[in-house]
Amino acid sequence: MLIRPARRAELPLLQDIERAAGEPFRELGMDSVADDDPPPLDVLEEYARAGRCWVAADEADDRPVGYLLADLVDGAAHIEQVSVAPAAARRGVGRALIDRLADWAAARGADALTLTTFARVPWNAPYYERIGFRTLAADEVGEELRGIRGQEAEHGLDRWPRVCMRRELPSRPGA
Repeated sequence: MLIRPARRAELPLLQDIERAAGEPFRELGMDSVADDDPPPLDVLEEYARAGRCWVAADEADDRPVGYLLADLVDGAAHIEQVSVAPAAARRGVGRALIDRLADWAAARGADALTLTTFARVPWNAPYYERIGFRTLAADEVGEELRGIRGQEAEHGLDRWPRVCMRRELPSRPGA
C-alpha cells in the first residue's frame, strides 16, 4: 500500500470511496449516514491543495482505495474524514493513513491527533481505541472541537452516540 498526497484527477474516486464506505452503516439502521453526500469536489480540492489530503493507493495500479482529510483543531491534527473502500477494509489501510497523518502532525509540532466518531459502531470508536485513541471527557474537549461537535449535532449525527477522541503523539527530540 502506497500512502501519498491525493491528485486532482482522482478526487471523484474519493467521493466513490466515501459512498461505498458509507454503505455498511445501513446494516446498523443508520441509513441517513449511508446516504450522506461525500465532500464536494471543491472541498476535496482545497484539502489537496493545502497538503491535507492523502490517499492509500494499491501499489499494483496506483488507484486509491482509501483517503484521509485533516485539519488543525485546538493545536492537534484532526481527522476530518477517513474512509476505506469496503473491498480494501481490514487490511490496515485506515491505520496506514492515520500513521501518515501522525508523521505529518509531528513534523508540524502537533502533540496529538483528534477525531469525532460514533461511539458504538464497531469500525468507529472501538477501532480507534485499538489503535491508541482514547475518548475525551467533556472538560478535555477544546473550543474548536466543541464547535465541530456542534456542527455534527446540527447535521443530525447525534441520533447515535458520538465521542471526541485523542491519540497523543510521541514527543520529538529537541522539541
